[in-house]
Amino acid sequence: MKKWIMKNRGLTILLVLFLIVALTSIYHSYKPLPEGVSYEGDIHYVTDVDFLYDLTYGEKDDFQVEHEIFDRIYKVIEEAEEFIVLDMFLFNGYNDGEMDYPPLSDTLMKTLLSKKEENPEVEIVFITDEINTTYGSHEAEELKKLEENGVKVIETNVKVLRDSNPLYSGLWRVFFQWFGQGGSGWIQNPMAKSAPDTTVRSYLKLMNIKANHRKVIATDKSAIISSANPHDASGLHSNTAFEVKGPIIGDILKTEQAVLDFSGGGKLPVYKGKEEEGEIAVQLLTERKILDHTLEEIKNSKDKEEIWVGMFYLAERKIIEELIAAAHRGVTINLILDPNEHAFGQQKIGLPNRPVGAELVEEGQGNIELRWYNTQGEQYHPKMIYFKREAESTIIGGSANFTRRNLYDLNLETDIKITASNDEQVMKDMNEYYLRLWSNEDEMYTLPFESYKDEMTIVNKAMYRIQKVLRFTTY
Repeated sequence: MKKWIMKNRGLTILLVLFLIVALTSIYHSYKPLPEGVSYEGDIHYVTDVDFLYDLTYGEKDDFQVEHEIFDRIYKVIEEAEEFIVLDMFLFNGYNDGEMDYPPLSDTLMKTLLSKKEENPEVEIVFITDEINTTYGSHEAEELKKLEENGVKVIETNVKVLRDSNPLYSGLWRVFFQWFGQGGSGWIQNPMAKSAPDTTVRSYLKLMNIKANHRKVIATDKSAIISSANPHDASGLHSNTAFEVKGPIIGDILKTEQAVLDFSGGGKLPVYKGKEEEGEIAVQLLTERKILDHTLEEIKNSKDKEEIWVGMFYLAERKIIEELIAAAHRGVTINLILDPNEHAFGQQKIGLPNRPVGAELVEEGQGNIELRWYNTQGEQYHPKMIYFKREAESTIIGGSANFTRRNLYDLNLETDIKITASNDEQVMKDMNEYYLRLWSNEDEMYTLPFESYKDEMTIVNKAMYRIQKVLRFTTY
């Protein structure tokens, strides 16, 4: 054996390296989660939940916008008296210049700085993802200004999370991660041409895709759980959000404290409010718990009930299979999906929604209908499912797309689950929202399923399946 090893030294080295890479990949795909990830909060009862939404519609050269999410976030910041904790995935002003984007990042930054100047005793913590520095290639201007003016800025240490691309993660961790990402970049930034150039090492880290994908703000007065990013190039997207008060704020702080604990960020303030005695049940869910509750609600849906989905990415097989099974039980399922044509100014080929949508319609025995949001360069970006039942309905919504990366403890995600009588305003608003888009009440919000039928090719479907098997996707 020793002679064989000496004779085949090169092959032996390759085998040892392969083993190291494989074991590294396996470990980081299944390693223990940091404490506090995949959280299921207590059920709290509140008197009111406000449903907020952003809608963009019309022709590209004459957009109509009904946007209220960030207007309300600015007010929530102004109303805070003790603390403000934000966790936002995308927070920058980079864009391709093709549209007149609203300056969300600058406005949010100035609102926080103004609050800090007027009320310096208010503690402000801003948690975000390393995507805003393009994975360490450059500084993030907005974050730098916040930090210089007394706002505590935390970049999430996503390395402790599980890896989502096992075919690549072992290679990156064994060979590339040690060189860092900083330095003089020379490759065009994937965010936008206006963003600073990046290093090859940053691209290598980017390919080990994982993120703190949350979009939440919590103060001593109120909390908003959203699908919207304070990111200029995302400023025309359609999104949804929910504002809620009460002890669920404490649950949000627990999940954000977990991020600080593995990112070296210190301690967050404590919520001191009291429990309400309302009729609306609310529960905080993060990561895998979002999947668990979504599957449970789909399985519990019965004949003649309805499921409404508004989603940017729908690709998780367990959800797809349970939706088909529910349709076979007589549940009516209506899907409003983004056609997956655009992302960061780049043209896309419809993955994953077009092949998934075709499968659902084909397998749904007439009980699954799909309409595409009529995007014109922006995105239909909600992540929301509504279980409409006879007397009491349930909503699950927030930051999590229905994909493996968003639902299997790979990305960090925050959703809220709301259960209430159909007489409650939040359920009336939810019903009105979906019917408005579905029926094109006053504008051409959505297009029929057949609008993209010619583009749902065998190649398209095959690519989706291959990507799912290899796990090498951006969704």
